Amino acid sequence: MADISTDVLIIGTGPAGGVTAALLASYGIKNMVINRHSWLASTPRAHITNQRTMEVLRDLGEDVEDEAYMHATEQDLMGENVFCKSLAGEELGRMKSWGTHPLSAAEHELSSPCLMNDLPQTFMEPLLFKTACSRGADARMSTEYLSHEQDSDGVTTTCLDKLTGKEFTIRSKYLVGADGSNSLVAKQLGLPFVGEMGVGGSMSIHFKADLSQYVAHRPSVLYWVMQPGADIGGIGMGLVRMVRPWNEWLIVWGYDVNEPAPNVDEEMTTQVARQLVGDPELEIELISASTWTVNNMYASHMQAKRVFIMGDAAHRHPPSNGLGSNTSIQDGFNLAWKLAMVLNGQAGAGLLETYSEERVPVAKQIVTRANQSIGETGKIFDALGLLGESDPVKMQANMDARVEKNRAAEKQRNALREAIAFKKYEFDAHGVEMNQRYSSAAVQTDGQQQPLFKLDKEMHYQPTTWPGARLPHVWLFDGAGQKRSTLDLCGRGKFTGFTGIGGEDWVLAAKQLADQLNIDLTIQLIGPQQPYSDYTGDWARAKEIGDSGLILVRPDHHIAWRKDQIVDNPLEELTRVFTKILDR
Repeated sequence: MADISTDVLIIGTGPAGGVTAALLASYGIKNMVINRHSWLASTPRAHITNQRTMEVLRDLGEDVEDEAYMHATEQDLMGENVFCKSLAGEELGRMKSWGTHPLSAAEHELSSPCLMNDLPQTFMEPLLFKTACSRGADARMSTEYLSHEQDSDGVTTTCLDKLTGKEFTIRSKYLVGADGSNSLVAKQLGLPFVGEMGVGGSMSIHFKADLSQYVAHRPSVLYWVMQPGADIGGIGMGLVRMVRPWNEWLIVWGYDVNEPAPNVDEEMTTQVARQLVGDPELEIELISASTWTVNNMYASHMQAKRVFIMGDAAHRHPPSNGLGSNTSIQDGFNLAWKLAMVLNGQAGAGLLETYSEERVPVAKQIVTRANQSIGETGKIFDALGLLGESDPVKMQANMDARVEKNRAAEKQRNALREAIAFKKYEFDAHGVEMNQRYSSAAVQTDGQQQPLFKLDKEMHYQPTTWPGARLPHVWLFDGAGQKRSTLDLCGRGKFTGFTGIGGEDWVLAAKQLADQLNIDLTIQLIGPQQPYSDYTGDWARAKEIGDSGLILVRPDHHIAWRKDQIVDNPLEELTRVFTKILDR
């Protein structure tokens, strides 16, 4: 007999594990989350927080969203992506990034009620952990996962209490492995992976120093340092990343992954910091230093019966594009409601099979994109004349050649501008962040063809109500005239339908079906003199169906099904759809 029992056991308290515990607890599902360490995130690792992730926090409650903004560096300070010889030295160029260019900013504002920001993992992880625990999740620190065995009724997990040195067992109905890029859960499951680990080497130097004189006039999250003679590492020659403006920083410096990892001591870290900042007298307060590898790998299947993996356990990639914690949190948003409905007897176990179907394509996309972004930095090196050259003197001469008064120099200047501008695919790829469209049994298209992307799908978010896509955000207005996002009218563990004048029969049918299936299903009526009004006409332009039709939205804001017009027997139609979606 197991020592402890719960419905869902989650291995890992990082962004994926933390949000899954918080969501399950919010849905009333008993769960336990464990961490082999005695602390939460001790380094600021992940930090870029995109709009879709903020929508998940908003779904957890305004208190969670507001606290995230309180700790975050706001979007306006994220934006000048600077390329330079050192922070104190010559600037080579810059680009507006992370939605701060006026055209990109307009797209961001139209796409979501939430704002992109920079929230280091040292703030995100405690926020999610606190939310989970305060809502009923059980948590155990200094508790290490050792192994598990699953059967037809559940999973028995063996853990080590690192405080006492004793092993104990936890019995759960489901197990979630959110235990990082060296996931033992994934390894023991024998899940298939595509790609390879350790394709590059990097070191991180976390320190404090007041660098405001070098950066406050050009605020940015990232300052890229190009120095002849420096080793081109995993994500650039040298990177100075803002952790907190403007006195806490993280330097990323590459090393040859085929050689032993360097000894990153205080002398070395001070030397590297002085070199990249360009201040030979700089004194730093070293917080921590570590080495890590750049990976290019994703799981081609993310579950085995009652056991699931998510986050870095499933998609292992460099920090390019800032996709890591965002994708991890969105993994949890996809799985949590499905687990809740199955555990509550509202859905069949087949619903859980859609987790891997829907999230593996996302894992593949972001691993591919993040590693591709590394390669695209080569265009800048090439424009500066640094590729294929090892002599620092020659490299410096090649860089300086761009200031000469001849056609070759003009061509080089143009090449550098274009190469920096091309980095928008890493630093302003709004479509990569927002264009996920799911295809699985939890989405019913009834044969409707997916609309084509009219713009570059990596650069631009393109909203649609095609089943599988995220519900478009527009502002609606309640009876008091207060604006409400369409995303605020759905989610929170419930299915929601959107209809208009002529679609009133959907409301009655939904109530009947909700009683029959014992599920939460709400229909929102939109139109003149209805509970919500579309004064701006934005909903009419976004919905892509007739007023009497219905858009059915899942608890994770993705559209499950839509119908253009009211039908003769709405209850029969909804029953057909829900039977398929919920595997009833």
